[in-house]
Parts: sequence; C-alpha cells; structure tokens
Amino acid sequence: MRRGYESSLRINLSNEDRSVLVSWQRSTKIPVGLARRGHIILLLASGEAITDISQIVGIARQHIYKWASRFNSYGVEGLYRAPYPGIRKYKNREIKSALFSILHSPPSEYDINRTSWKLDDLKKCLSEKGIFVSKHVIRAIIKSAGYRWRKAKVVLTSNDPEYKEKLSQIKSILSNMKDDEFFFSVDEFGPFAIKMRGGKRIVAPDEYPYIPQIQKAKGTLIITAALELSQNQTAHFYSKDRNSTEMLRLLEILLKKYKDAKALYISWDSASWHDSRQLHKKVEELNSNDYKKRNGTPTIRLVPLPKSAQFLNVIESVFSGMAKAIIHNSNYQSVEEAIAAINRYFKERNEYFRLHPKKAGNKIWGNERVPSEFSESHNCKDPRW
Repeated sequence: MRRGYESSLRINLSNEDRSVLVSWQRSTKIPVGLARRGHIILLLASGEAITDISQIVGIARQHIYKWASRFNSYGVEGLYRAPYPGIRKYKNREIKSALFSILHSPPSEYDINRTSWKLDDLKKCLSEKGIFVSKHVIRAIIKSAGYRWRKAKVVLTSNDPEYKEKLSQIKSILSNMKDDEFFFSVDEFGPFAIKMRGGKRIVAPDEYPYIPQIQKAKGTLIITAALELSQNQTAHFYSKDRNSTEMLRLLEILLKKYKDAKALYISWDSASWHDSRQLHKKVEELNSNDYKKRNGTPTIRLVPLPKSAQFLNVIESVFSGMAKAIIHNSNYQSVEEAIAAINRYFKERNEYFRLHPKKAGNKIWGNERVPSEFSESHNCKDPRW
C-alpha cells in the first residue's frame, strides 16, 4: 500500500526512454548517481508518491522535483549533470527569444531608470517572465548572436518612445493580411566598393591569401531592394544615391509588379529619406481616388519601423546572406561583373522560394541570420555588414 502524499508530477515515458532507464538499473558501468536519477523517473512514471520515492532512493524531495523537471524539459539527456548534452541553456530557443525580446526594447519599458542594459537588469527581467538563468548564460547568448557590449556601433536597443505601439501595429497588420495584400521590408545595401574582399576560404597547405591594404576601387554600388514577406520574393535595382527619389522609383516598380493587389504595406527604418515631405506628398497622390481609378493601382500604406530598430528590418537578413555568399572573398574585375553576380543571387533565391514557399532549406541564401519572417526577437542586421 502506498504511503505519503500522492505525486502531483506527471511523467510520460515512451517505450524507448523506459528501455534506456531500465538498462541503467542493470548496468555496472553507469555512474551510481545517474542510475539513481533514472530510478526516480521510473518510480514517478509508475505513480509512486514523492515521500515514498524519497525514502526508497535516499534523496530529498526537492531533488526529486528537480530531476523530474529536467526530464520533462530535456528527456533522458536532462538526467546528466552539466556540462553533458541537454543542459546548455544558452542554446535554448525559448530563452534566446525571450532575451532578445527584452533587449530590443529600452530599459525604461521595464521601469528601469537606465538608457542601456546591464546583465543584472536582463537577468531580473527574465526572472519576472519565469525564466531563471545566470549572467553567464545571458552573456553567452548575446555573444553567440555576434554582438559585443564594448562596440558602440552595434545598436541592440531601440530608443523610440513609441516602440511598443509601432511594433504592435506591424504585428496586427501581418496577422490580418488578406490574399490580395502584400507586406514589404525595404532598405538599401551600400554604398560599397568593388574591390578585392577578404574572408575565410579553403586553401592549399602552402597557400597564404592576402588582401592589399591599398586598393583602387573599380566602382561602387548601392542596392535598393524590397522583400515581400508572404511569398519571400525580392525586387531590387541599383541606385545612384540614397534619397527619396530612389524610394519613389521603388514604389513605382512595386505598383507595376503588384498592380492587381488591394494594398501594399511598405515598412522601412527611420532614415530621413524614408520620411520626407517629397515622399509623403507622392504617396498621397498615388493613393488618390483619381490616380487609382485611372491607373488601377493598389493603395500604399507606410508602416515605419521604430527608430534605431534595424534589427527588425527583415531584408537586412537577406542582405547579410547575400554578402556572405557573393561578396566575401570576391574580386570582381568590374561593376558589371558584380552586378551580374548580385542579379543571379536574387534570381536564384526568388526561384527557390517559389518552389519552396515555406522554408529556404540549406541553400546558401537559406543561411541568412534568421528566417525571412517578422519577429521582435530577431537580429536581422549582421553587425559585420
């Protein structure tokens, strides 16, 4: 007859896990502690009370709860002690997503009287969400994303007082999109010089690649592009400058390409040429009933990102993937040769996503920093580009 309180823990053991845990009880090579933890899980799965298990196995109740929790979170691997597999919290997707969701907002959003984040503050905010991790884990997650605390040029936090409101607006639009509506992430890449570029490469044993410190550029390029999120399709062209005129040129291209749509949502960062009087005046004209009736074009809706929030601009991820694929280790002999490579990259990327609309797979353009979808926890902007 069972004694003690009935267990409130629920352990669901698969046949495979049960076989592993039972084999631990018979093994003479398994560490005693590991076998004991396996015995705990087997007893819990059979419905034994916590008090009874504590007496049978000879450990305190709180340790039984701890190992049961680890098993439910990580499976059999969770019964190993760190640093064995399954306990590395810095690789946990839920923890990473929660951390960057906090990090991308200013500390004032969490009632912290600071203008920049500290590890202690991040740890406190995570604990308020029910996530308990050490400062070491937080530091490891941030470092693995390519960011460093000492680099002032890497901006992790938006200081926009309307950050939450703008973010909520974008999420609301994306969650209520119709089939005849399209959402575009827009930005420019460059200007960048066409010259010999460095990067890691496979070389022969006696080969030592080098890049001349002083080079004469063969020209420069600015790529202006728009990424349509629902279909993962990019439209791009080459600009002479970064200004409102080039943005209007992009709008004309999108209006022509998506003429049968009902509405086009345009999202970009807070650069001055994205918010000029010239641009707003032209958009007002394009949205007039007379113009739309005469040309049969869709309505344009401008959805600006929060200030200093390039990490939310999804097309930055595409640019980073492009740079890694065809700009690293490049030595194009002319601007025309570089343009041909860029055009081919976007053409092949679009074609791949037409055939595989859900996921990019393992193609080189699939090696972007994050999936081509909007999320406040993403770091779309590679700090190296």
